[in-house]
Amino acid sequence: MKFSTLVEILWQKGFDPGINNCDGKDPSISNVFADSRRVLPGSLFCCIRGEKSDGHAYAAVAREAEASALVCEYPVETDLPVILVKSVREAMGTIAAAVYGYPAEKLLMAGVTGTNGKSTTTFILRSVLQAAGVRTALAGTIVESDGVRERDAERTTPESCDLQRLLAAAVKNGCGACVMETSSHGLAVGRLNGCRFDIGVFTNLNPEHLDFHGDMESYFQAKRLLFTRYAKEAPVFAVNADDPWGARLLEEFPEAGSFGFSDVEEMKLSMEGAAFTIQTKNPPRFSDLKSLPVKSPLVGRYNVANVLAAVAALRGRVSDADVARGLSAIPQVPGRLEKHEMSNGALCIIDFAHTPEALRNALSAVRDFCPGRLISIFGHGGGRYASNRPALGKTAASLADLIIVTMDNPRDEDPALIAESIVQGIESQGGGTRYQVILDRKEAIFTGLSIAGPGDVLLVSGKGPEKFLTIRDRKIPYNDAETVVEWEKLANS
Repeated sequence: MKFSTLVEILWQKGFDPGINNCDGKDPSISNVFADSRRVLPGSLFCCIRGEKSDGHAYAAVAREAEASALVCEYPVETDLPVILVKSVREAMGTIAAAVYGYPAEKLLMAGVTGTNGKSTTTFILRSVLQAAGVRTALAGTIVESDGVRERDAERTTPESCDLQRLLAAAVKNGCGACVMETSSHGLAVGRLNGCRFDIGVFTNLNPEHLDFHGDMESYFQAKRLLFTRYAKEAPVFAVNADDPWGARLLEEFPEAGSFGFSDVEEMKLSMEGAAFTIQTKNPPRFSDLKSLPVKSPLVGRYNVANVLAAVAALRGRVSDADVARGLSAIPQVPGRLEKHEMSNGALCIIDFAHTPEALRNALSAVRDFCPGRLISIFGHGGGRYASNRPALGKTAASLADLIIVTMDNPRDEDPALIAESIVQGIESQGGGTRYQVILDRKEAIFTGLSIAGPGDVLLVSGKGPEKFLTIRDRKIPYNDAETVVEWEKLANS
């Protein structure tokens, strides 16, 4: 695409662009990047001003990598053609969508938003769509897949240029759909610009990310963008009617499909999964669905809600047989109630739960199937909503027999002070729940596994599939599952 064509598109979209260094220059643009280290010849480099660095400072690096042009918010020292806009981040998605041929318009786009359940719901959606013969791309907290290649995700919602490149690869690889997590942060700062969604799913809303949003209303309004700014014409919405924020969405969008536990009968839960019947009593829930027996390998009542969300979202697009096949074929979602049977007779479960509600859900999911002691190991991330720390302690004390408080991405905070806040919550319960503080996360898990025995369940929560610990500005290689496997090897050596 020609540089001049991009400028014209930005004019048409209302970005009011300016241009510099364009006399006689109209280069072709083949890629869009916001990371100067990834720039390829012929690329457009977008100079984003972030929290810790300013992309304008890397214009020369992009020039050395043979970038063809820049997008900036103010003039920089360069001989490359420059597009000037008020907000590079806002414009980047529109630019990237145009350069990559508007891939989101060529795919069935399904976006999932909410505090908890996003990752699992996207995995369910992908499994059902693929059971229906639709090759499906995936973007979320755990992995990114273009339908052929899969890699670990760097963030829940990628930068808009990276997302458009992923979608373009998905189209090239023959995908007919993409399911993705749409984080509140990604929605609020415009990472979804250039995308519109056929399907929008709302799972729930609990206090989280308020360090960024400020209050629950602002958090909700960010989530709501999926159903307004980023919706295609005649979208399908699936909204959790059991959540008060979901009920609010349903009032605003009465045409939306809803789901909830009033649609469930004959529910049987075990550590092997869930079996239940979806029995609709209140149309338009699930459209024309009257009764559908389903089985899922996912553990816990809250995963029943995630199944309901996916089924409600895809009603009318897939058959009941495809739903049944897709649900039975759901893979183990990494770091989501991920089970490890230990040689000492204990069961270790790794989960991403890092909010009080998510921890309550995870502990409750295994409490009924735990014949022995329930041991909870967790911490809380630094630079995150601090009020969740005592709440996490209270939640664990109400459900676990033993708690080990440890480290979880302390970032720039003192992990001992984070742990102290969690302990305050534990002690406030006054129930005498046994606990200890072991800040070294590996040591904490080793200790928990060593004291566990037959029938005990150890829930290690907070990090899920993450492969690093963030301490100050360093990312130290670390993974909970690898730690569990290492303990098992040492125990049997």
